[in-house]
Amino acid sequence: MGKLTVRALRAVLVVVLAGSVFVQALMVWVLVSGSDPEDGSLPLTPLRVITILGIGTAQVTLVCVWRLVTMVRRGTVFSHAAFRYVDVIIGAIAAAALVWFTVTALNAPGQREDPGVTLIMGGIGVAILGVALLVLVLRTLLAQAVARDVEAARMRAELDEVI
Repeated sequence: MGKLTVRALRAVLVVVLAGSVFVQALMVWVLVSGSDPEDGSLPLTPLRVITILGIGTAQVTLVCVWRLVTMVRRGTVFSHAAFRYVDVIIGAIAAAALVWFTVTALNAPGQREDPGVTLIMGGIGVAILGVALLVLVLRTLLAQAVARDVEAARMRAELDEVI
């Protein structure tokens, strides 16, 4: 991965993380101060808390991606240390799916006349779980690459002994 690619990715990660922290802080301020600008029929406080948690799952993922990009840049991504970050990403995406299903459940009673919205929201939750499964498949590929790297190092050591 080139330096320009790494810098561009890091810039995107910083902008998204800073923006998400800003939005999260505003939402916490609205909850703490009690200055709710809306007076809707949905339970806004639980939705805000759930949204804050959902943003937190995205932030955890962003930090783990940053660490993995650092490992790629250093050439150490094909090691057992990378699994920790990939596992956290999988967990964060699965948690985001659970958060989304919670939002769907809170929204469902208001959609009795149009259940299609609830079905679409449920489909989005399933798609989020699909992303977690995709990352799990990529983790398996990383495990195979690490195993091949370890095997290659062992074979090099044996060849050095022979020579």
